[in-house]
Amino acid sequence: MNTAIFIVEDEPELAALVADYARAAGYLPTVFGDGAEALAAIRRAPPALVVLDLMLPGLDGLSVCREVRGFSDVPVVMVTARVEEIDRLLGLEVGADDYLCKPFSPRELMARIKAILRRTGQGLGAGAPAIEVDEAARRIRIHGRALELTPTEFGILAALARRPGQVFSRAQLLDAAREGNVNLDVADRAIDSHVKNLRRKLETVLPGVDAIHAIYGLGYRLDL
Repeated sequence: MNTAIFIVEDEPELAALVADYARAAGYLPTVFGDGAEALAAIRRAPPALVVLDLMLPGLDGLSVCREVRGFSDVPVVMVTARVEEIDRLLGLEVGADDYLCKPFSPRELMARIKAILRRTGQGLGAGAPAIEVDEAARRIRIHGRALELTPTEFGILAALARRPGQVFSRAQLLDAAREGNVNLDVADRAIDSHVKNLRRKLETVLPGVDAIHAIYGLGYRLDL
């Protein structure tokens, strides 16, 4: 499945930052600093999604988006430095799927990209983050990098990783945390603190990816 993402941005530092977050989220980013160059690349091989800055040298983002819509329905997230431009772009109906105003959070951008690709049925495909649970060694790796986990954290994350997308109640995660450690004294609500620590540790290997979701009134779910 095509998980390539084109980042069309003439600010090198911002483009590199977005590319780093996209790579960590499991996508395959390619950066373009020129609108015409990006347009030619999209014609040759449309990516899964395009992050497109409005103000570009030469062919601007507005023109690029209009040209792209003439031959492709590839999702486009338009980025602009001026919030008033978003209202103008919406009025013009240039065909972008979403809009973000600078400065923006790379994590928010990744969340929007993920939502759009889910909506279009593309998802992460083969480039999704790989999570490996080694029960014998009580170790969990993501993209080959081992996480430094306490026994309790291992039990919780291992349970979530065995069934990604399934919601686990706090009681179920409590049982998982005690598995193999029957003397462990963990209160039901303490699960929240352990999940908070897990999120922080996951962020070090998957920046920009909101891996563990709290489901109100039910528990937690791993989305990887």
